[in-house]
Amino acid sequence: MNSIWYGKNPLSYLLLPLSLVFWVFSGVRRLLFFLHLKKIHRFSAPVIVVGNITVGGTGKTPLVIWLSRHLTDQGYSPGIVSRGYGGKASHWPQQVRPDSDPVIVGDEAVLLARLSGCPVCVAPKRADAVRELLAHTDCNIVLSDDGLQHYAMGRDMEIVVIDGERGFGNGFLLPAGPLRELPGRLQRADLLISNGLWREGVPSMTIREPLVLPLLNLSEEPQPLSRAAGETVHAVAGTGNPQRFFDMLQHYGLKVIPHAFRDHRAYRKNDLQFDDDLPVLMTEKDAVKYARFATGRHWLVRIEMAPDPGFTDKFDQLMKGLKHGQEVA
Repeated sequence: MNSIWYGKNPLSYLLLPLSLVFWVFSGVRRLLFFLHLKKIHRFSAPVIVVGNITVGGTGKTPLVIWLSRHLTDQGYSPGIVSRGYGGKASHWPQQVRPDSDPVIVGDEAVLLARLSGCPVCVAPKRADAVRELLAHTDCNIVLSDDGLQHYAMGRDMEIVVIDGERGFGNGFLLPAGPLRELPGRLQRADLLISNGLWREGVPSMTIREPLVLPLLNLSEEPQPLSRAAGETVHAVAGTGNPQRFFDMLQHYGLKVIPHAFRDHRAYRKNDLQFDDDLPVLMTEKDAVKYARFATGRHWLVRIEMAPDPGFTDKFDQLMKGLKHGQEVA
């Protein structure tokens, strides 16, 4: 759909009647929550939602990981909830550990558990995940990776991540465009941040130099990506925006043979076995799912993002005045 949503494609106009249906349906749904005709669950600890108004990857997960570390440094005990997209568990919610099976709980959930060091819980109904987390861990603040439109989950702060490169595409709602909600929704958010430069006055996230680790030995000392400058590599990305990963590798001087897969793909062994001896570099989310098939040719690229100081200052100010409601039975 990227060619329709982020380019000039007449098909997007043919889909506008369906976008109107989507707008009416989602508007009625929001109104039901606003009028308290549908239940909003409140909790005994603050809930911070990190979401977006577009479909696809914008950098929410790296920001959640950064926030979890920042909050820990501030003396909080954060926990993280997510949908567990792609997980095939027979029941929900599911507590997630660093060694959990991504097939059961979803790839992003395992990645969050590994990189944050925080308790993680997933469920299609995020309110269930929050309740489970608070009942069985000592966390005193909850970060939700995505869930901006999951209005049944009460929240005390909303952070919206914007794709600085692609913006809002053609500006249409689903399915004619990539928007889950219209841009006016941003006015109700507490904080905005862009992945890459977007507009003046909106703080952005910047990528620290990525690190490379062999998939067969993740305890090995990671190496800066720039050391591979000039090498030709297979680049694998099954994310919401694979081109972002390919562009980043090229920025550091690598010659890229790109292999884009759909987001949350469940990899098979032969998917990433190529007919040459070139290194195979993949995102950390893809590595979570492919690790059991890895050979000495397979490497993960660890990407860490840091927000502008202006974002950190605003976030800390909001935390000082944060209030939250109690759980509603």
